[in-house]
Amino acid sequence: MQISTDEVYGSVPSGASRETDELRPRNPYSASKAGADRLAYSYFATYGLPVVVTRASNNYGPYQFPEKIIPLFISNAIDGLPVPLYGDGGNVRDWLHVLDHCRAVDLVIDRGTDGEVYNIGGGNEVRNVDLTHRILALLDRPASLIQPVADRPGHDRRYCVDTSKLKGLGWAPQADFVAGLAETVAWYRQNEWWWRPIKEQDPAFREYYRAHYGSRLPS
Repeated sequence: MQISTDEVYGSVPSGASRETDELRPRNPYSASKAGADRLAYSYFATYGLPVVVTRASNNYGPYQFPEKIIPLFISNAIDGLPVPLYGDGGNVRDWLHVLDHCRAVDLVIDRGTDGEVYNIGGGNEVRNVDLTHRILALLDRPASLIQPVADRPGHDRRYCVDTSKLKGLGWAPQADFVAGLAETVAWYRQNEWWWRPIKEQDPAFREYYRAHYGSRLPS
């Protein structure tokens, strides 16, 4: 099982990417995922190794490392810190609850066809700026915490995947995004013991934050 990403298709202005679409990664991360995706497939094609590839949209849920947008913004807002929003916030992402992703992976292992690719998407397209406002509202924090920062290089505008092939195996997302996001916010509020040591004590995280957002987390 090679878990890839919707980013391998590149930015999609409209419509949804299908498994047979050309791969057009636009940054080193997505290019590395596309390379791994095809390398895994090559072992099926050359040696008959039972390989399946999945390309999932953005995940969210509990225990997500706090450099990702949802846990970063939740944990920053809990502490009254600015939330660093890239560019104009108009980038669109499709959000997939981690448990729906796990259910999909389990199904593909059980029923998927070797050598095939399966898209996994939650069907929840949200602009980053709207996501930010939802998080702040759930935490009763002001919009003044939003801190626009320079857009990152190679930042794709929109991703969206067609999940018809996976649904043909009997899968459908179960998590409602409004409820799922609220539950995720509640989890981070109730489990500071997990994320706070990472943000406050992990030098790698603090350096990542400085490098990407131009400021340091408070000591």
